[in-house]
Amino acid sequence: MPLLAQQAVALSGLTPSYSAAVASTTVTCGERSFLHVKNTAGSSMTVTLTSTARVRGQLAADVVVTVPATTGDKMIGPITSDLFAGAADGTCAVTYSATTNVTVANLVI
Repeated sequence: MPLLAQQAVALSGLTPSYSAAVASTTVTCGERSFLHVKNTAGSSMTVTLTSTARVRGQLAADVVVTVPATTGDKMIGPITSDLFAGAADGTCAVTYSATTNVTVANLVI
């Protein structure tokens, strides 16, 4: 899975760059890490963040966010290490139920 480049919000401002969504990506985890998803397709779609956290030995549920159709716009996060960091590389695995007319930006504030 490709790593989505993280963009830092600054006092001077940030005009984020959005990438076309692909079926699955990874994003950097952190207390100030967020994923911004825009959906201009005619149908809603979901974004799933794969949880790696365990409670009493049981895997915590993945986080699934529905992004509405046409003018859907969701900020998702924070994407914290304690909930989402993968053992292999410390990033969060993200999947998208649809990718047509969906763009994403990985932001850190």
